[in-house]
Amino acid sequence: MIGQLRSVVIDCPDPRALATFYAELLGLPVDDRKLDDEDSWVVLGGEPGQQPRLAFQKAVNLREPRWPDPNRPQQFHLDVTVDDVEEAEAKALALGATRLPGSGEGFRVYADPVGHPFCLCWDD
Repeated sequence: MIGQLRSVVIDCPDPRALATFYAELLGLPVDDRKLDDEDSWVVLGGEPGQQPRLAFQKAVNLREPRWPDPNRPQQFHLDVTVDDVEEAEAKALALGATRLPGSGEGFRVYADPVGHPFCLCWDD
């Protein structure tokens, strides 16, 4: 092993807003020790080395992904395991998520408020 995952970093136009979305979706706390005056970097989760950790970095001219458009690829996505997909979907949509085309056995595809795809997944 060369190293351990520190954080998944997501570019976005408003790190505070997107971090708030994912804090609610995943139940992760905002790490207030990492905040800066411009809110250009926001971290969810614990100390480095504790998982999961998500970081949100300001990207001024972000060209958001489009699902499923190969000319605007997803760049990354998160799989989120849920017990009740109907309840989880309702809560995610209320937070600002959008349902996207695509689903399969055990998953549905959504976009966060900035357009990054993620999946709600469940085990039958």
